[in-house]
Amino acid sequence: MKPPAILLAIALLSVLGVTPAMADCQIADAKLEEAILQKPELRGKANRQTVRDLRNLRDAAVTLWSYGRHDDCERLLGNIRELLAGPPMNSLGGNDEEDAEKQMDAREPKVQRGAVQGRRADKDAKPLIHIEELAPGLRADQIIGAEVRSADDKIVGEVRNVVFGTKDRRDYAIVASGGFFTPGKDSIVVPIRSLKVSQERDSFFLPMPEAQVKTIPHMPDQDYKWLSDNAWRTRNDALFEGRP
Repeated sequence: MKPPAILLAIALLSVLGVTPAMADCQIADAKLEEAILQKPELRGKANRQTVRDLRNLRDAAVTLWSYGRHDDCERLLGNIRELLAGPPMNSLGGNDEEDAEKQMDAREPKVQRGAVQGRRADKDAKPLIHIEELAPGLRADQIIGAEVRSADDKIVGEVRNVVFGTKDRRDYAIVASGGFFTPGKDSIVVPIRSLKVSQERDSFFLPMPEAQVKTIPHMPDQDYKWLSDNAWRTRNDALFEGRP
């Protein structure tokens, strides 16, 4: 997490009057990821930035906990709970190793492959659009954070980054293949031209079923050195080509 965001969170704590904090801060108790999974409005594009902000606040709570600031951590979690329980989001302006592992596990979202039922089987489901046929096109902030589904309508992850402007004009979406993880971890590299998008522009679709998505090799490094490896990119891109 960037230092300015941490400082902002700590500054907020200094001006908020809240109830006495628990002796220890249990980050999982905020149930942020569960709320994102269970509330469709939180997964909508209108609330995408708000969800990012809530996750940043949760990460600030982890940072406070790691420094032993358990009271401040719990106060911050209290504000996350209030935001989740309040009006619709789009209307708002221990050092023990085992304990540490449990706390860090609370950062990992609960959404897994196939966990959310899609809508492609509905009678009134609208046809998907090839991303190159969109008019008008998409901004980068409309792509990053959007959910990604397989051809058989199983959720397979989230777009965590995009790469534009390569010399050979091969642009990519970096898709966290196991759920909503940190960019570069367990991610696959998807040629943007291979994607389809729903007419609501809230879901992107890969040209292969979920079972085949699992066989796609992960991005080989998090420093994007693979961009200079034309042989690796050619092999990777071929996995997505020639599909409906």
